[in-house]
Amino acid sequence: MVSEQTKGDDLHAEVWHEESVHIVNATPERRAEFATTRQCARRALQRLGFPPVAIPVLPSRAPAWPAGVVGSLTHGADLRAAAVATTATCRAVGIDVEPNDGLPNGTLEFIASPIEISRLRALGTLWPKVAWDRLLFSAKEAIFKAWFPMTGHWLNYHECTLTIESDTATFTGRLHLDSSIRSDFGIDVITGQWGISEGRLLTAVVVPTRADQ
Repeated sequence: MVSEQTKGDDLHAEVWHEESVHIVNATPERRAEFATTRQCARRALQRLGFPPVAIPVLPSRAPAWPAGVVGSLTHGADLRAAAVATTATCRAVGIDVEPNDGLPNGTLEFIASPIEISRLRALGTLWPKVAWDRLLFSAKEAIFKAWFPMTGHWLNYHECTLTIESDTATFTGRLHLDSSIRSDFGIDVITGQWGISEGRLLTAVVVPTRADQ
C-alpha cells in the first residue's frame, strides 16, 4: 500500500473535468478539499507506476479508481490523505482521520453497542488523553470504506463489533450479518492499525488477497 497526505488544502490543486460535475454546487472550501485529496491520490498512484487519472465519484459516493487499483480517501482535522494498492496485493483499503476530540453527545450510543461502550470507558480510565469514542468511530469508518467496494452493501455500525488494543495500536472488527453478504467480503474478522499524530486520530485497514489470508 502507498499513501500520500498533506496538511490543509493546496489552493493550486486542480479538479479534473471528469470530476468537476460532482462539485458543481460545492463551496470554495469543499472544492479545495476535494481537489487536494485527489491530488494526494494521483501522487500515490504515480508512486505505484500508474499515470495520473481522473478520480470521479460513483453513485454510491465512493471514489472510482482505475482498473487494477483499490484505494481510499479521507479528509478531516485539517489533513487530506489517500492510500492506494494494486489488486494483485490487496482486495480493499480503508483509511480515516478524525480529530482527537470526543464525539458529540448522543453519538456514541448510535454507533456502539453496550459492550463496546464499556470497553471504551475502561480504556479512558487508563489513557484519558485519547478520545476513544472518536477512535472507535474512525476505525469503523475505515472498515466500512474497505467493505463497501467489495460487497456493494452498506454496513450498519452495529453490524461490526470493535475491539481496540491500546498496547499494540491495533483494532479488530468482527462482522455479524447475513452470511451471503459476508461471503462477498470473504472474512468475518478484519484488523487494522491506529495512531495519534498532532491532535489527529488515524486509522487504516488493508484486506489482503485471498491467497495472503
